[in-house]
Parts: sequence; C-alpha cells; structure tokens
Amino acid sequence: MLGQLSGATRLFPIIGDPIKYVESPMRLTRTFKERDYNGICIPMQVAADDLDAVMGGLTASRNVDGILVTMPHKFTAFAHCATSSERAQMLGVVSVIRRNPDGTWHGDMLDGLAFVKAQKDHGAEPEGARVLLVGAGGAGSAIAIALLEAGVGELIIHDADESRVATLIELLSGLGQGRVSAGPPDPTGCDLVCNATPLGMGEHDPLPVDAALLTSSMFRAM
Repeated sequence: MLGQLSGATRLFPIIGDPIKYVESPMRLTRTFKERDYNGICIPMQVAADDLDAVMGGLTASRNVDGILVTMPHKFTAFAHCATSSERAQMLGVVSVIRRNPDGTWHGDMLDGLAFVKAQKDHGAEPEGARVLLVGAGGAGSAIAIALLEAGVGELIIHDADESRVATLIELLSGLGQGRVSAGPPDPTGCDLVCNATPLGMGEHDPLPVDAALLTSSMFRAM
C-alpha cells in the first residue's frame, strides 16, 4: 500500500479527537492505490484548542490537497474555508475540505449523504419511513437533511441538548413540511433508528436507546 510513497505523494490528513477509532485512513489510501493515485490518508490527533495552529500548518504545507474532518472539529473547521457548498453553508459545518486553485480551502458536508447511502446499501428503505434520529450535532444535522431528502415520512429528533434540537428543527422547517418533531429516545413504532452521537465509540459506552425497545422489524444504524 505504501510502495509508491515518495516526495511526490499527496497528503490527505483526517483530523479529530479522539482519532484512534477512524477507519478512513486505510480505506481511502487503499482506494488511492486502486486508482493508481499517489496519495495517502494520515490520521492526526488534534485537540479542539489546537485546531487553528494545525490548520495553519496544513495550509502552509502545499502537498496537503485535502482534509477529512471528524469530531470535534466539524463546526470550527468551517471557519477555515474560504468557500463551501450550499449544504455546508446551511449547517455551518464541514466534513471534507479540498484545496481551491488559489491555495485556500473549500468545504463540504457529506456525512448525511454517506450515511443514507450506507443504510440503503444494507437494505434500509427510508422513503415513507418513521425514523428516530438520536443526535443533533453537526453529523446529526446533515443526516436529518439527507433523510428528509430521501423521503422519510416522519423524523423524530432527540438530543440531550434540547436547544440543539430546537435549532435543528427550525433549520429544517423549509424541508420538513411538518414531518419533523422533537421526542424522547424511544424507538417504539419506528422503522429506522439512527445514532448520530459519539455513543458507541468508547468500549463501555451505553447504547443511545434502550435495547429492550428495539425489535427485529426496525432497521438500526447504531
């Protein structure tokens, strides 16, 4: 995989905290190799307080062509983008950044699109479904938009921070058409149950919903 590593190799770091759980570096680097592209994805442990310094260094490093962004930087990294997609602007968050021709950064938020595609690929049918989404942060907000665009019948959003939910529902008012509401983390009666929280990243994390309430008929993206 690293046989073609050289001074000409293009770098695509993924920044986050914690970073040890990400699988993107191996997958993306493997994809580069399959496409005969001399690139590598590098995991970087970056604390929230160090983001500005790291972004300054990555901007100055002209063999860095793009950056993948994970928690907790999705909101703060948006400020480092000179341009961004309409989707990223709507949410004020980014998950991927690429170089503009002038050396500045262009950001986009692909978490929602990737999430919904992955669920469809594994057999989920979001159109017309009743969906519980736990988590209303950057990723959760993007997933909510993608679910509505996929035609879900009803979207129930829960987050421990109720103000986040209220802000997201207001943001979705133009897309929701009455299909979006706040609710408890109760999957009863839902067709899809989606986790957009950090719960599950740690070895001893609790489940985001009560497992006793889950049934075999529910498609679970936990």
